[in-house]
Amino acid sequence: MSGERRHPFAAISAPDRISIVNAVGGGRGIIDSGLPAVVFVTLYTVTGGNMMPAVWGAIAAGAVSTVIRLARRETVQFAISGFFGVAIAAFIAARTGRAENFFLPGLFINLAYAAAYAISILVRWPLLGVVIGTLTGEGTAWRRDPAKVRAFSNASWIWVAMFLLRIAVQLPFYFAGALVALGAARLDMGCPLFFLAIWLSWLVLRPLYAAPPAEEIATTAVPAEVPQDREAS
Repeated sequence: MSGERRHPFAAISAPDRISIVNAVGGGRGIIDSGLPAVVFVTLYTVTGGNMMPAVWGAIAAGAVSTVIRLARRETVQFAISGFFGVAIAAFIAARTGRAENFFLPGLFINLAYAAAYAISILVRWPLLGVVIGTLTGEGTAWRRDPAKVRAFSNASWIWVAMFLLRIAVQLPFYFAGALVALGAARLDMGCPLFFLAIWLSWLVLRPLYAAPPAEEIATTAVPAEVPQDREAS
């Protein structure tokens, strides 16, 4: 039976199984989250700073992504939540008359994620462990292993750093009203930084599953040789 047991992290490394990328809507979900911002900045720039075409263009981009997912019967929860996020960002920008405020909700979201990850580490419930445990079916069993708690905590700090880095780079552009630079930073620090954080997390967590657990070694140990019966004289 022990030969059939799988390491829980195999669900993340195997290409045909659920992954962290799928948990956030897959590559398409990540693209959907950045498309409205690109449309907003592009239309605002080409129209000479006209707010309303940019606002409605961003909303339309979010709506089209949602409709396409519905038509293809794909998971729409990320596109729908992204659409409402875009609508809120567009409303804030239109209401205040400041185009850079379109990116304000995203800055607050990054701050919230950074705080959530940091707090989870301090209370010894690192969020990355909770996410991976849910995805792989391990649940919270990893909390009984101090080495896993420590590794998930170290990997979670990577995500804290990622969210804070986004804020550190984008906030000066926001205060300077540099919309194009802000949009470019949002795009460049979206997918690339996200996948970098996944890869670094994998490097931190991989040693945990490089060797089988101690109990598995015990159950697969070679049994002692049974002495043969003496031949009858």
